[in-house]
Amino acid sequence: MAEDNNRIHLDAEEARAGAKTGAMRYVLAISLFLIIAIFAALLLL
Repeated sequence: MAEDNNRIHLDAEEARAGAKTGAMRYVLAISLFLIIAIFAALLLL
């Protein structure tokens, strides 16, 4: 078995290469709301 002495260990912040902003949850929430609103409008037409 080969030894793996050259492993690179990064913590979450370094691996992400930036700050965690949490903006994705707003994008998902808004898009989910819009899809539900569009489907409701199509159902009522």
